[in-house]
Amino acid sequence: MQPTLLILAAGMASRYGSMKQIQSFGPGGETIMDYSIYDAIRAGFKKVVFIIRKDFAEDFKAIVEPRLKGRIEIDYVYQDLKAFTEGYEVPADRTKPWGTAHAVLCAKDAVKEPFAVINADDFYGRDAFEKAYKFLTTDVRANVWSIIGYELLKTLSDNGTVNRGVCQVDVQGNLASIAERLNIVMKDGKILTDDSFVPKELPRDSSVSMNFWCFDPAVFDYSLGLFRTFLKESGTQAKSEFFIPIVADQFIKDKAGVIKVIPTSSDWFGVTYKEDAPEVKANLEKLVNAGEYPPALWS
Repeated sequence: MQPTLLILAAGMASRYGSMKQIQSFGPGGETIMDYSIYDAIRAGFKKVVFIIRKDFAEDFKAIVEPRLKGRIEIDYVYQDLKAFTEGYEVPADRTKPWGTAHAVLCAKDAVKEPFAVINADDFYGRDAFEKAYKFLTTDVRANVWSIIGYELLKTLSDNGTVNRGVCQVDVQGNLASIAERLNIVMKDGKILTDDSFVPKELPRDSSVSMNFWCFDPAVFDYSLGLFRTFLKESGTQAKSEFFIPIVADQFIKDKAGVIKVIPTSSDWFGVTYKEDAPEVKANLEKLVNAGEYPPALWS
């Protein structure tokens, strides 16, 4: 069974200030996720499922379908606040989505095969997709998942602080824990954080999550149980979110299985801030000039 690529594109882009998922960055007018899909196709993926919001669905489809039609199977899932909240009343003033793990859960009826999860607005690189495809076609099980690990130094922004899920990796190469570290920045040659945790200085080669996960479909039922608990404990909080690392951490604590950390040689880049956009465009141009991608991906 061929794996599916699940792309999280329902975020509000609050820090960036625009719908960056469908903004053009490549020399041929490509979005960042165009490059992810291109890399996924040449790695072997045959299907892509987009998780989006209904209010920008038509604009979204008008951009992606002409490019992808006939190249890969396409499906859509809408992240809805009421999805999987049966028996729980959503607060009337709640507008913020429930988070990335809830977005994945919304794909429960659309995805029946092993799948990878990525963000729409992050560039992950060819090596990452090739390693994800290999894992999903050879090693994934109901109790064996994986995360693609990136080197922290390669994921910083010159234009502000970033938050990163810092991975603790055991001697077998499995994820021991993942902690969201806040306000990470390079200062005087050191990578520092400004949050309530220690240490305050992080090693440059720390393995971090950029939200590139590989799952067996068993993750849906497991996540659903945790989401019910989340709603009871945090559902009334206006900004509470149900993130994928919450599911991963509990999976490890429950000893339900293992999550392999697969390091990648790929460079990551993205648009956390508007000021990052020129650098993203320059990076893509370099890759095109080096022959890694054609000048127009879908011509």
